[in-house]
Amino acid sequence: MNLSELKPAEGSKHERFRKGRGHGSGSGKTAGKGHKGQKARSGAPRIGFEGGQMPLYRRIPKRGFTNRNTKEIIAVNVDVLNRFDDGATVTVDSLIEAGIIKNPKDGVKILGNGELTKKLDVKVNAFSASAVEKIQALGGNAEVI
Repeated sequence: MNLSELKPAEGSKHERFRKGRGHGSGSGKTAGKGHKGQKARSGAPRIGFEGGQMPLYRRIPKRGFTNRNTKEIIAVNVDVLNRFDDGATVTVDSLIEAGIIKNPKDGVKILGNGELTKKLDVKVNAFSASAVEKIQALGGNAEVI
């Protein structure tokens, strides 16, 4: 490769288009705005303006609100924990590695749906009462981190 062979990447350079510079330019006279009308003049209305009719974004009802303090907790059922070996320690990181959850967001909660068949030491952000019962019934440990 030589310096003389260098050129910009395809599509990276654009020539500034000069509107209204004569018939020969292809965009002369009306400069691509057509003949007369509101859109041909300066001060054309903003995007979404409907000529004085109530615009769509104001016709649609506003409903509810978004709570800034809400937390998005990922729920995992107790029966999913059977994937782990007997006596294993289950943490948020081990759940990600096993492919059970992808993004822990604001925390992980173990719910008591299903049956657990292995003794596990579980350390996550929250537990339901039935999940704690099922984990401890098999001699496991449920610890809130």
